[in-house]
Amino acid sequence: DSAPTAPLPPSKPGWLFKWTNYLKGYQRRWFVLSNGLLSYYRTQAEMAHTCRGTIPLATAHIEVGDTCHLVLTSGGRSYHLKATSEGECQRWVSALQQAKANATLLIHHSDDSGDEAPVPQEDRALTQGVLKTLASKLDDLSTCNELIGKHGAALQRSLSELEDLRGSTDSTDKVKTVNERATLFRITSNAMINACRDFLDVAESHSRRWQKALQHEREQRHHLEETIEQLAKQHNSLERAKDSQLTCPVSDAVDVERSQEGDASDENDEAEFFDAMEESPAFITVTTGDIHQYNIELYLKYVTFPQALRKTRRSRIPDKPNYSLNLWSIMKNCIGKDLSKIPMPVNFNEPLSMLQRLTEDLEYSELLDRAARCDSSLEQLCLVAAFSVSSYSTTVHRTAKPFNPLLGETYELDRLEEYGYRSICEQVSHHPPAAAHHVTSQRGWTLWQHITIDSKFRGKYISVVPLGNIHLQFHSSGNHYVWSKVTSTVHNIIVGKLWIDQSGDIDIVNTTTKDTCRLKFSPYSYFSREVPRKVTGVVEDREGTAHYILSGTWDDKMESSKIVDSSQGCGGSEGKQKTVYQTLQPKLLWKKYPLPDNAENMHFFSSLALTLNEPEEGVAPTDSRLRPDQRLMEAGLWDEANGQKQRLEERQRLERKRREAQANQALEEGEYKETYDRTGESTYTYRGGYWEAKDRQDWSQCPDIF
Repeated sequence: DSAPTAPLPPSKPGWLFKWTNYLKGYQRRWFVLSNGLLSYYRTQAEMAHTCRGTIPLATAHIEVGDTCHLVLTSGGRSYHLKATSEGECQRWVSALQQAKANATLLIHHSDDSGDEAPVPQEDRALTQGVLKTLASKLDDLSTCNELIGKHGAALQRSLSELEDLRGSTDSTDKVKTVNERATLFRITSNAMINACRDFLDVAESHSRRWQKALQHEREQRHHLEETIEQLAKQHNSLERAKDSQLTCPVSDAVDVERSQEGDASDENDEAEFFDAMEESPAFITVTTGDIHQYNIELYLKYVTFPQALRKTRRSRIPDKPNYSLNLWSIMKNCIGKDLSKIPMPVNFNEPLSMLQRLTEDLEYSELLDRAARCDSSLEQLCLVAAFSVSSYSTTVHRTAKPFNPLLGETYELDRLEEYGYRSICEQVSHHPPAAAHHVTSQRGWTLWQHITIDSKFRGKYISVVPLGNIHLQFHSSGNHYVWSKVTSTVHNIIVGKLWIDQSGDIDIVNTTTKDTCRLKFSPYSYFSREVPRKVTGVVEDREGTAHYILSGTWDDKMESSKIVDSSQGCGGSEGKQKTVYQTLQPKLLWKKYPLPDNAENMHFFSSLALTLNEPEEGVAPTDSRLRPDQRLMEAGLWDEANGQKQRLEERQRLERKRREAQANQALEEGEYKETYDRTGESTYTYRGGYWEAKDRQDWSQCPDIF
């Protein structure tokens, strides 16, 4: 039997009144229902260039209110709409409900079942059908593009002829010709727009399925690499054991030598792997932390060996309770004050400390692993720039405030096994709040930073300005990069939905080669036609010659385009000529990982963020994981968390002078010491000793802060 076919989604355009704000009230908008999406525009003419918003009906909740009113809720946002009559309202409700049912059915048809194995033949046929459809749409786009070029050239010729015949008696005929060709150009342009919309609709309808398949393949590849790496270790041990049996005839001597050699092998497991013996029918080449190549025959031959699996990290935390609290009632008396000095209940926090948020910058550490293997310093700078942008990708939905660390609080993240690095953070100053961070990677790089947070409440918004520099050094080349962070702004403090924006410039400098990259984070503007959260940049050598153009958004991806030619154009500001670059096709540098399932109920945490506060044995008694108010908040016990938070803050106030004296002593004896970096600014550098103390479990130098 053939599979049931989902019904075609209804299409309906028309005028509705949409609630905007308390000043303007309901405003008339042109709504278009198509392909399970409800889009709206200020006017019908705007459909050609500017969409003001789109509501996916598959996940939306439709509620009928009082006379002529209806409410759509999607993604945590509510849209209040009003029709001109009761009959018109009922027609819209029926169309929306039908579109929602069809969209839900289409999703079920397009998604793979999580419990059933895929059918390759059906998968292949479906994929080929989609690709054929996309190819057909691309042909339409190509045809439209040729027609636009043809009609545009004809229109340009007509305009030139009209200019030459100004004042002539033939000008009337020429004007008529220009109007006809302009009409053809407009019709062709509209056809191009419609063809683009059709192509986008087809691509979006299958993007969810493809993303799921891609994620499955990525997980399978990662699992296979882990298996091959473990098999390489086991193969090496077997070869050594075989050699020892051949060279030692006495069984006691064999046991002693095997034991000693096994101990040595265990100590060197993380430092070095060896190729298999030449007489082995299968081989594998493995280097520290990175598998360059592997032979699948070895996997098939030794697949039955027991595997020492890596530690399983948690993938969820308790759902966030739905507690309501008026932020304005707390903030209205704090305008112009430093946020670190304002007592805030945990209702406005997320269950992570600022030290853990700093550590979250390492979410895409593989960018630095790739950069460490680059032979070109300019290509390396492109990857470093992408890494600096990637640290903001997790903030797009994260409007909650992290916990202010206590003086002397620390946070460690040991990911040697998974990603080859170890990270240690410490709160080195309370007012102003400052943290020092040091990361060492076995994959060829070291990163350190000293960040002071300057946060101010401005009435309608909160601005957070991180002060200080981030340093990154690659071991093989010695290239040393320095940059700083941009300003983060949380809007709609008084009324409306909170949203966050990043704005400003990041200047990345390779102090070794003098290569530079300036990244510009464009602030969001409702009236701008540019892509929201846009980031652009240019990579230049020490002579000021541009080599790469960087573009993307801080919440999604970054791409680099190699410059092949440049010229001086017009349109620059202040009478200056604008440089026009000719580039090759862009290459993807970085792409954001999708958020975990149910992330909206888990503070929108990423996969790494979900593991940051996971309890671990053997950490320092000052570690953020042991902070009681933060732990209670994560568990959903917010009243108890507020009580613990007040206790800790009161204790810190009472002991402030004594703890400041301890902080001065800590600068002499602790993990960090104050120095000056290459830019001449004061910074804290890692003195060393934390990981050695952890190995000994000697925490006698740690203060009792919790």
